Amino acid sequence: MAACSLKPSTSIALRPLRLPRPFSKSSKPTLFSISCGPRDHRWPLLRGRTLSTEAILAVQALKRALDDDSKVEQVVSTAFVRLLKPDLVAALAELRRQGQWRLAGKVFVAARKEFSSNPDYSLYAAMVAAMARNGMREEIGLLVSDLLAEREKGDGFSADDIRGLARVVQALIGVGSGKAVKYMYREMKRRNCVPNEFLFKDLMRGLRGLGEGEAADDVERDFEVWSNGGSRSELLRV
Repeated sequence: MAACSLKPSTSIALRPLRLPRPFSKSSKPTLFSISCGPRDHRWPLLRGRTLSTEAILAVQALKRALDDDSKVEQVVSTAFVRLLKPDLVAALAELRRQGQWRLAGKVFVAARKEFSSNPDYSLYAAMVAAMARNGMREEIGLLVSDLLAEREKGDGFSADDIRGLARVVQALIGVGSGKAVKYMYREMKRRNCVPNEFLFKDLMRGLRGLGEGEAADDVERDFEVWSNGGSRSELLRV
């Protein structure tokens, strides 16, 4: 039997396997940020400025009734009270942008229940100042009274509420409405709202500057009671 000769096969060089090095305790993984571009060409919505169809129609109807107070009241009590709060905010912003502050005041008073539960005091300050300039004293009274009543029904008056009310007082002082400031302070006392030191002093200075010396004296007496730790019932006596 013939012998078979076997040729040696070609040798294959094996490379050593390299395992990934584990992270050391001191090393940190690299963080990458991913940003996505816009999916279409629409502009972002601007809060308080984008009007729905209902809000546009309500604003147009209100401006058509501008010279007739009875028609203004009718439009406010029908078209505006049905709007959702975002539409109300947008309609108010549009009326203010157009300089229709008197109409904006009418809308704000009619829809005051929507705003008093979580009040934006900067908006309140702007509105009461504009209403005071337009002689809307009765409407300011309704607005202030309902705002304080709503806050009293909740958890009481917080430090943020007092700071916010100070902005409203400053706005009324700024437009020279001493009677509105006096009314607001009486309502605060009636609703168990005790000012802080800053608001007390602001009231005293503002009322004296507006020629309401007697009212300023009343505030000063209350401030002395408050400073000396007087009883709440004595302080809030109207």
